[in-house]
Amino acid sequence: MGQKDITEKVLEDYNDVFADIINGLLFGGEQEIKPEDLENTTVHAQYKAEDDKVHELERDIAKYWKEEKVELAICGIENQSTVEKHMPFRIIGYDGSAYRNQLQQERRKMLPVVTIVLYFGTDRHWNSRKKIKELMEIPKCLDRYVNDYQMHVFEVAWLTEEQISHFRSDFKVVANFFVQKRKNRDYIPDDPTEIRHVDEVLKLLKVMTGDRRYEEIFRKKKGVRSMCDVAERLEKMGIAKGIEIGRSEGKMEGEIKGKMLVYKNLCREGFGEKEARRLTELPEDVSLEKK
Repeated sequence: MGQKDITEKVLEDYNDVFADIINGLLFGGEQEIKPEDLENTTVHAQYKAEDDKVHELERDIAKYWKEEKVELAICGIENQSTVEKHMPFRIIGYDGSAYRNQLQQERRKMLPVVTIVLYFGTDRHWNSRKKIKELMEIPKCLDRYVNDYQMHVFEVAWLTEEQISHFRSDFKVVANFFVQKRKNRDYIPDDPTEIRHVDEVLKLLKVMTGDRRYEEIFRKKKGVRSMCDVAERLEKMGIAKGIEIGRSEGKMEGEIKGKMLVYKNLCREGFGEKEARRLTELPEDVSLEKK
């Protein structure tokens, strides 16, 4: 996810969105997991490395899936805006720590752990390996004894219309945004769907696109109910920026004209072109004729 702000809740932390993502991507839209069946679990885990120091793992989102108080599984979501070569090793680390925590709790029944990766890149597919064995050079004599581990990546910007139709929460708006952004870099949001978690949607767009305008919209989010409202804000910000640039260019043009006048007067007084240009600090790319 890059520079992750751990002080902010991300959109997927809401149970309605988390359940929607899992149901939409893993179960084809079937409502296997209900929001009320989810319960937060720790996203932090400690481990002792070879340097004898205690390190900490922090994953993005993890939740218990329960039905009538019976725990069924632990589900996790990791967000990536860029391709990370060693991501499969990170995933096995997260899942391994979840199993280790269960052992430390001396549970009667071990819960399966499932982690998916949401990739928000729009310029290219996830083009790196997804299995740990594909990232290692294993001697042939050992290959059969090395256990493999595969991560599951979902490329949000390449989801089909059918896949997007499976979503029911704000994630449908987010997924549609990234699909359209991939198809057209200059895409202006035009989705009229009402957004329930406005703050988190704008924060996610800001983090995953690197576009700070969404942060500015977040600060003045009053009146934002859909991506159409966001588009209107973006348009106004663009017009304001254009006016600002125009004023700046106008001021610069005025300064150059003033320097040109001084330059010509110096030349008339007998100064050489080089000296006159140096004294007036005229840019080299400004072409002038001595009169």
